[in-house]
Amino acid sequence: MSKAKYKKEMKEIRDEIINCKKCPLYKFREENNFYSVIGEGSHWSDIMFIGEAPGLNEAKTGHPFCGASGKILDELLESVSMKREDIYIANILKDRPPENRNPSKEEIKACAPFLKRQIKIIKPKIICTLGNYATAYILENYGLKDEIQGISKIHGKIFKVKTLFGSIKVIPFYHPAVVAYNSNMKGVLEEDFKILEKFKK
Repeated sequence: MSKAKYKKEMKEIRDEIINCKKCPLYKFREENNFYSVIGEGSHWSDIMFIGEAPGLNEAKTGHPFCGASGKILDELLESVSMKREDIYIANILKDRPPENRNPSKEEIKACAPFLKRQIKIIKPKIICTLGNYATAYILENYGLKDEIQGISKIHGKIFKVKTLFGSIKVIPFYHPAVVAYNSNMKGVLEEDFKILEKFKK
């Protein structure tokens, strides 16, 4: 895909997300002067991180993982000599759910097609899912519903899937927010992130 076509398709996704009214989250965004959180990072990266939904800081700025979880994510990337600009990061939901509640099926159904298109355009070789919701969604989306378990059981495991644009390795990680509640978990995440070292260019 040429860079011009690539930019055109990504801009189309951005514009559609901003104008989307398929679920009530757009009302919550408008009432609070929030931003949609489209995604961010290298459009040419082999590695894509996928989270669940924007939090308050993300909705206020339009940038994914910019609060406490984002700081932890940056530190985890740094632990394997990577930076945010080396990856692309997005969420299943593009708008913040009230009180950071879990996404509803209706919201996932409305938002997920945007993520699917982002994946198709970026064509990552590795998808790192952050937390239970993102992991369950991606595994089910790629025909691995039977592999879905709690993140405590499958974190750091590598799943291989085939797509129309080639094979992808899906690696579930704990969500970085877990470290904010239990600092001992940072070591677990750092150990899991070491998996990425073998895939760096």
